[in-house]
Amino acid sequence: MSGINKVIIVGRLGQDPEMKAVGQGATVTRLNVATSENWTDKSGNKQERTEWHRITVWGKLAELCGKYLAKGRQVYVEGKLQTRSWEDNGQKKYATEIVASTVQFLGGGASTNAGAGNNNYQNDSMNQGGGDFNFQDFGPEPSFNQSEDIPF
Repeated sequence: MSGINKVIIVGRLGQDPEMKAVGQGATVTRLNVATSENWTDKSGNKQERTEWHRITVWGKLAELCGKYLAKGRQVYVEGKLQTRSWEDNGQKKYATEIVASTVQFLGGGASTNAGAGNNNYQNDSMNQGGGDFNFQDFGPEPSFNQSEDIPF
């Protein structure tokens, strides 16, 4: 029996996307997305923990993310966990990241780029359904202070 490797997160970009061309015409975009959880501890004090996720996006989806996303933008990301390794000065290094198959641009309003809206894009190489974009409205975006530093 094979396993399941699926990740779904909703969070905010901690910095602008990093898009670059690799190989022969391939595009890759890296996103850093923060998710937070809040709880009250046994003493009644409110606690918060932020987790940072490295996202790798390929192909046409990478181009769309690089064009329309920016620091502070809320996104829904669906994909798989993948660990890669490389040599750095003779020492083996590892990174675990999410390889995105779907990225939904959440929020919106006057501060977003024209045309970015609330769009759901799927990577053609991950989803053979092709370029059939599903547009959904998730309502107004929660308030977010974009001048606030995000620790990443």
